[in-house]
Amino acid sequence: MQQIINFILQYKNFLLYIFLLIVSLGFTIQSHSYHQSRFFNSSNWVAGNIYNTSHGISSYFDLKKENTKLVEENKRLHHLLFNKNEGNPTELDSLQTTYTIATGQVIKNSYANPRNYITINKGKNDSIKPDMGVITSKGILGIVENTSNRFATVQSILNENSNINAKIKNTDHFGSLVWNAKTYNVVQLVDIPRLVPLRVGDTIVTGAMSSIFPENIPIGVIRQVDLDNSKSFHHIDVTLFNDMTNVKNVYIVNNTKRQEILQLQEDTENNDQ
Repeated sequence: MQQIINFILQYKNFLLYIFLLIVSLGFTIQSHSYHQSRFFNSSNWVAGNIYNTSHGISSYFDLKKENTKLVEENKRLHHLLFNKNEGNPTELDSLQTTYTIATGQVIKNSYANPRNYITINKGKNDSIKPDMGVITSKGILGIVENTSNRFATVQSILNENSNINAKIKNTDHFGSLVWNAKTYNVVQLVDIPRLVPLRVGDTIVTGAMSSIFPENIPIGVIRQVDLDNSKSFHHIDVTLFNDMTNVKNVYIVNNTKRQEILQLQEDTENNDQ
């Protein structure tokens, strides 16, 4: 208390000046409408900037939460899209659903090797199994190859062993999507007959012959078209929609009827022998 008294006594003239200044400003503002307007406008400007800065800071820290919401919303939309022909497209139950969707994140990615793999943070504990398709919001990414309890490795479409059924959008002309291990953003579509009309810029999507991916998932656009050595088939370079150097959030697609389809095909082949 004594220190406070000593401080007041030491700076009494300055404190008195500040007090009188505040009082005079108060009287001035009260007695003149112009000064009132300027004062309140200034106060609103300061308060507005403070609130705007505070909102910006809080929004930055909410980005992760908002991103999670968007991923879950995309998951729901993919679920509806892939199963739109299975009964009521807005009310899907487990008996109607052909494809189920899980979300995950890439924790390791390679794109410069002949046999590239991607590691995701979902595994057996999340019901992830080999031969499930992996996509992003832009298109296909690869196929699950191995799983542990908490993680899975994905054979990237940038893998010389990759072979995925694909077609020209809005047609029934399909072939095999492969990679020649040359360019990280370009893959090849082969086995398309030469009589099929093609144009640079045509969209390539997944075909209906795959038991892993739903039909019509985007892949990329035609970049260049040539004929193979036999002159019977097109050799097509496809520029990918996905930026394979920058992938984070993924969706794992499970065809719940795949095993039934494969078993039927195997039984048919055995009966023909």
